[in-house]
Amino acid sequence: MEASPALSRIGLAGLAVMGQNLALNVAEKGFPISVYNRTTSKVDETVQRAQEEGQLPLFGQYSPREFVLSVQRPRSVVILVKAGSPVDQTIAALSDHMEPGDCIIDGGNEWYENTERRIQEVSNKGLLYLGMGVSGGEEGARNGPSLMPGGSHQAYSNIKDILEKVAAQVEDGPCVTYIGEGGSGNFVKMVHNGIEYGDMQLISEAYDVLKHVGGLTNDELAEIFSEWNRGELESFLIEITSDIFRVKDELEDGYLVDKILDKTGMKGTGKWTVQQAAELSVAAPTIAASLDCRYLSGLKEERENAAGVLKEAGLKEEVGSLAQGIDKKRLIDDVRQALYASKICSYAQGMNLLRAKSVEKGWNLNLGELARIWKGGCIIRAVFLDRIKKAYQRNPNLASLVVDPEFAREMVQRQAAWRRVVGLAISAGISTPGMCASLAYFDTYRRARLPANLVQAQRDLFGAHTYERTDRPGAFHTEWTKLAHGINCYRSCESLLPEYGHYGVLIRFCEKLYLVDLLQ
Repeated sequence: MEASPALSRIGLAGLAVMGQNLALNVAEKGFPISVYNRTTSKVDETVQRAQEEGQLPLFGQYSPREFVLSVQRPRSVVILVKAGSPVDQTIAALSDHMEPGDCIIDGGNEWYENTERRIQEVSNKGLLYLGMGVSGGEEGARNGPSLMPGGSHQAYSNIKDILEKVAAQVEDGPCVTYIGEGGSGNFVKMVHNGIEYGDMQLISEAYDVLKHVGGLTNDELAEIFSEWNRGELESFLIEITSDIFRVKDELEDGYLVDKILDKTGMKGTGKWTVQQAAELSVAAPTIAASLDCRYLSGLKEERENAAGVLKEAGLKEEVGSLAQGIDKKRLIDDVRQALYASKICSYAQGMNLLRAKSVEKGWNLNLGELARIWKGGCIIRAVFLDRIKKAYQRNPNLASLVVDPEFAREMVQRQAAWRRVVGLAISAGISTPGMCASLAYFDTYRRARLPANLVQAQRDLFGAHTYERTDRPGAFHTEWTKLAHGINCYRSCESLLPEYGHYGVLIRFCEKLYLVDLLQ
């Protein structure tokens, strides 16, 4: 279609798979949209798809100027290009033709500080800016993603009606909300991806235990995950996992999943999540464990070599002997419970990270609303999220999901099964770092007293960092080594007391010994 000037309600630049699908989604909802890509064949391809899918109101443009001018004022233009410098280049090309009050929306997985920098840069031209997380992959982009827009509230208001129609729909509304100011939308999407890392890792560990300890076939695994998807674990990731186990290899005999190389890729958002957790002093061990596992998976040759070396050194495989006496039905149920309890801890970590950043930046994030917009469209969508939403509705200041009364009961009910699975995996030599990290997080968080008192004493001894006491206020410092040596010196010299005849003389003698020891 050829567009007459200012016919389109919105524009979209960047027509890779996500961009094409989101543009078609917008057009299908009845909003005329202009599309642009530096590679003109992508424009033609998108226009052709719009024609084939029902004469959708989608208009191809072939220059930045034509593209911008074809959108109604105040203009709203979505950019879906690779994060980093391509975004800056696209902004530069488009903003030359934009006017004050127009808005740029970056829909990529961008580092939130880049968004905050761009907000300032385009504001010098009078332009508005949104950094909008888009989750759901190509299928979500086409049929309804979860959208996380942050930045200018006015910019959001300008396209709120479009976003609410385009987003995934759940029983309590569209999966989009105004997140907050600055780079909050990108930050929330980043943490969403970190939680996604944890979810995928935990599911892979459940699979590993069931396959190698339980001896379950791919057909059995498909049925188990399908059954789990009808209960408390119902989610997109559990559903697709069931599907994966059913797919036969088209090139050879057997199942495709067994032929896939065990090296996991990544695009950076998981690493950013762990880095931010460290920066904000928020514990996120499950997410960190999932990231570590992706790093270790990349060491394929080293792992194969290590397996050979350790076998020669006498390491025996324990899986076979354990699997023989296993109660499969109980194992399956235990793994289900362990997976669910581990997920609660993982989501708790992600939510606590969001809250900490919200406090630091003054974003005023609504954690219950974030859980709601993740219920549909996105990769971590799950019925479980409705329970998280309700937990924060009950108590907006909830310290952790672990202490929400409902989740707390479920954790307690499942902890025995959780410990059995982790213990069994350790005995079998199967690594379950995500489940172990979640369990360690739970066990650490639930204890009223930790061995951190010893760590504080060590820090005070070697660095004079001081410590607090349980029985009185204030900061304290102790000459630990001097006192320890003094006591030992006194005990070793106590037999000399009759010779010295007086405690004071003996103590001075001990101090001399201590000083000599220090000088040496």
